[in-house]
Amino acid sequence: MAERVNRRLVNKLILLFTTIIILVVSSLTFISYQMFQKESVTNSIASTSNNLLLVNQNMEDYLKGMEQLSLPQIRFDEITYAIMHESEDYASKMYLENYLRQLYYSRSDLQAIYLYVVKENKFYSISQENYNIAVRTGVNPNITETSWYQKAMASPFNRSYQSIAQSDAETGYEVKHENSFMAYHRVLRSIVSRQPQAVLSFYFDDSVSEQILKDIPFDAGQHLLFLSPDNEPFFTDDEAFYKRAKEASLTDKLTAIPNGQLTWSEANQKYLVVYNIGEQEGWKLVKPVPYSQIYEAARTTRNIGFVIGMLFLLLSIIVVIYFSNAITKPLQKLSYQMNRFSTGDFDAEAEVKGRDEIAYLSRHFNQMVRRTNDLINERYKMKLVEKNAILKALEAEINPHFLYNALQAISTKALKNERYDIADMVDALALTLRYCISGKDIVRARDELKHIENYLSLQKARFGSRLQAEFDWEESLLELELPKLSIQTLVENAIKHALEKVSSTITIEIRAAVTESHAVIAVRDDGPGFSPERLEQVQQSFLQEWKDREDENESIGLVNLNTRLKLLYGDEAKLLIQTDKSGTELTMLLPRGGVSHV
Repeated sequence: MAERVNRRLVNKLILLFTTIIILVVSSLTFISYQMFQKESVTNSIASTSNNLLLVNQNMEDYLKGMEQLSLPQIRFDEITYAIMHESEDYASKMYLENYLRQLYYSRSDLQAIYLYVVKENKFYSISQENYNIAVRTGVNPNITETSWYQKAMASPFNRSYQSIAQSDAETGYEVKHENSFMAYHRVLRSIVSRQPQAVLSFYFDDSVSEQILKDIPFDAGQHLLFLSPDNEPFFTDDEAFYKRAKEASLTDKLTAIPNGQLTWSEANQKYLVVYNIGEQEGWKLVKPVPYSQIYEAARTTRNIGFVIGMLFLLLSIIVVIYFSNAITKPLQKLSYQMNRFSTGDFDAEAEVKGRDEIAYLSRHFNQMVRRTNDLINERYKMKLVEKNAILKALEAEINPHFLYNALQAISTKALKNERYDIADMVDALALTLRYCISGKDIVRARDELKHIENYLSLQKARFGSRLQAEFDWEESLLELELPKLSIQTLVENAIKHALEKVSSTITIEIRAAVTESHAVIAVRDDGPGFSPERLEQVQQSFLQEWKDREDENESIGLVNLNTRLKLLYGDEAKLLIQTDKSGTELTMLLPRGGVSHV
């Protein structure tokens, strides 16, 4: 994958711009998420604090109303008199009952009212029973043992508040008011002796809490605590949560600051605790809010940002791909034409569009191609003429040499034998001459072998039975194309350097075979072979340029043949010499692709 990306410029551009866009979008999303988190916390603190402040003020106003309701401001003497004589004076008793009725009917949020007479351990109660308002009396000597009674007696304000929010709250008068919100107890004392005469208790139903706390926004997972100045719970949305918070000393962490906040953790949940403390009484409204809810808006904004970012990224990638291809496509076309040019296709020209740098580069590339093409055509023509001239010169050097030997053979035969078979020799010579002067440079092996038969018949006339020839040529190789007179040159070398050097019989073997890459033509004789010095001299002559060779070289035929092979086939063609005391083998290797240079 990395190799494919690095191989193409368009992939690099797309990767570069995509990476930049991803970094920008990710950075903006992360930064905005952090800012939204902080802003969410700040807004949550501000809004919650304002709500708690407003609700706490309403709560304290409500408590003032309780206090005013509990104080008999005008008829205090009559009430105290009735309390002192209610056990012996029926009129005083009725006065107290009427007074309780008036208090009960004065408000709609009262669930029950109790008047406890201290010296008698007796109480009066008024409440609604089966759609009737009933006033009853009772005796309960244990009231003085209750915590709310003791708090009221010890209070400098002669009052106490009793919480009924918890399931294990004290009943007070042996009656459990399940739907009560709280109880307010007022101690009525003698003005003269300041001794407690009675305790007036008001039980308020839970409609009070609903009315007061309705302005506090409340979501699932959040909690709300309404605590007295001594941290007694008067309202909890979840009693179990309050108990856990109390065990974790959350209420002890609330400072005296009117508006405060702190962070508190429970198990795997982390809370932002915002609270407000009343300025007059010190009542506390506490609202623990999970940070997960506070961050919900930030997470939603972050997710929306990711979606928008992904859409923007997708659109950007499409735009980047479009413009990257628009930039790199001309370069790709130019690269393709350059590749064609490098492989030898000199007609390659790039398309030119526009007037930018790429168009400028393509235009100059086309000019270079045209100039190169002109130079190559001119040079090619010159080399073609030069090669044809060299080939003709090589053939011209071979033919006179052969003609001289053939005529010498005919003369010798005629002088020695005076026989009529000279006519056959003359026919063979004619065929040979006609083959040599034909304009073809490349011939079939079938024609070359026919020429070799004529040539050998002339040479047998000269050397007689001392010249023996053997052919090992496959039928499938008779159509093989090869340079004209190439086999004759090899046979002629065997006659010159083997048959002419000795007086014994010499056998010349001519064979052909095919490998995967070359056609192999070999001519072997069983003559004395080359000396190492002579072999080195011939091989060195193969390496010389045509213009540098010596005309007097005895192996001019082999040198000429090697030169022709290089001109016709290139460096893939070879002429090899193997020699020792048992004979010499000349091997000609022709590429199977055929003639490729001329």
